[in-house]
Amino acid sequence: MSSSRSTLDHEFDVLGGYDADPRPDRAHRTEQPPAFLAAPFSAHYYREIGYVLTGLPVAIAGFAVAITLFCLGLGTFVTALGLPVLAALTVAGRGFGRLERARVRGMLALDVPGPKPARRVRPGSWGAVTARLADPAGWKAALHQVVMFPWAIFSFTMTLVFLLVGWAMALYPVYHWVFPTFTDWRGYQVFDYTDSHHVRHVYYIEGVWQIAAVSLVGVVLVFLTAQLVRGLTNVNRAAAQGLLGR
Repeated sequence: MSSSRSTLDHEFDVLGGYDADPRPDRAHRTEQPPAFLAAPFSAHYYREIGYVLTGLPVAIAGFAVAITLFCLGLGTFVTALGLPVLAALTVAGRGFGRLERARVRGMLALDVPGPKPARRVRPGSWGAVTARLADPAGWKAALHQVVMFPWAIFSFTMTLVFLLVGWAMALYPVYHWVFPTFTDWRGYQVFDYTDSHHVRHVYYIEGVWQIAAVSLVGVVLVFLTAQLVRGLTNVNRAAAQGLLGR
């Protein structure tokens, strides 16, 4: 009897029943964000960028699994298969939740303790299924995979665009020579069009002051991008605390 119970407990552990975190109950920062002037050159900032850029494939996987299991569970709810599928949804939610808390802890410097274990009141496999169905933390974690998917797309796009544009403009004086050397442009061509009077309008960034102005705007964007990324990832920190923590 004791051996059987031990086996069931092990199975429940594998299903994600015992994933409570032994750390303190409250989330806390493990590293303070750098000052405004130091932010674009800090390891903290580039870990945040890494979090956002790697977050999109993780979000795609989490969203696909959550939606697939939810739809399959509802579609088979009238059969005996529906409940185990929905239970598997909460198990998968907890699994992705553990992954996300690890990413938030390692890349966003926020330690979010995991939820308390799901409580099982009945023995056996059916007891494990009903415990998962009555697991609020599992449902919240599954919800996190759904609601944060659009945010992952938005964050990825905004971060990548501002990051590339900012550094490309800031470093323009370094590679300005490429255009007149290898192309027929006198500098970076901003526009080239012919109006209704058949007059051609072409604008190049080629003068010293033009190049300096572009570089200055790029430097400003570099510093602002660091604050933008911090704001975007603060939403992920709040979501992890609200939906994946205790």
